[in-house]
Amino acid sequence: MATSTKTLIRVSDVCKDYNNGAVHALHHCDLRVMQGEVVAIIGPSGSGKSTLLRCLNLLEAPTSGTITFKDVALNDKHVDIDLHRREMGMVFQHFNLFPHMTVKQNITLAPVTLKLKTQEEADLQAMSLLERIGLADKADTYPAMLSGGQKQRIAIVRALAMSPEVMLFDEPTSALDPEMVGEVLDLMRDLAASGITMVVVTHEMGFAREVADRVVFMSEGRIIEEGLPADIFDHPQSERLRSFLAKVL
Repeated sequence: MATSTKTLIRVSDVCKDYNNGAVHALHHCDLRVMQGEVVAIIGPSGSGKSTLLRCLNLLEAPTSGTITFKDVALNDKHVDIDLHRREMGMVFQHFNLFPHMTVKQNITLAPVTLKLKTQEEADLQAMSLLERIGLADKADTYPAMLSGGQKQRIAIVRALAMSPEVMLFDEPTSALDPEMVGEVLDLMRDLAASGITMVVVTHEMGFAREVADRVVFMSEGRIIEEGLPADIFDHPQSERLRSFLAKVL
């Protein structure tokens, strides 16, 4: 839960267009994420949630506007984005584990390749992370042998192996069978309780209500409303949000 008044990420007047301006994915979005805060981004499919999230670490480059992380404008052409991406863990809908590597190799690859840890240090950390999620016995297993829930939990601890300042989650449960969703959300709840900053694009309204410090509602590329979970879910101000909640709750 939020523990700081320090702004970690600031989105200022960000627009994102595709096809030379024919498609407007984001319209003048402004957002602040405080250190230690859990922010859930909700909204209908195609509302720009994932595009906004992917702009935060410049997987999508904004057409205009500024993304600031720890007081550095990431989309300044003089900034080494890869240095800052190390501090921004990303968890994708479809896991993105390397199929030809074991679970442990998946977790240790980035810290060792970037010379942040020796192989021995990284192996010890990987086993500690796997023990934390109850999957130490899968260290030498390949991803194809794992369930969807196991793959996603390993993708999360792979991101944690870089000791990031913030974790970005792009619909982390959308590709899972319903019975697998709980084990991933439980891990995310534990992370939130540990104080790490999280930005989560999600269709899981229960998670947004229970775990987030703040909920952001998007529609048609715009941030329509944001506030405390109780305000968003129990006292929606806009007709668009009321209509959305009537369909999903």
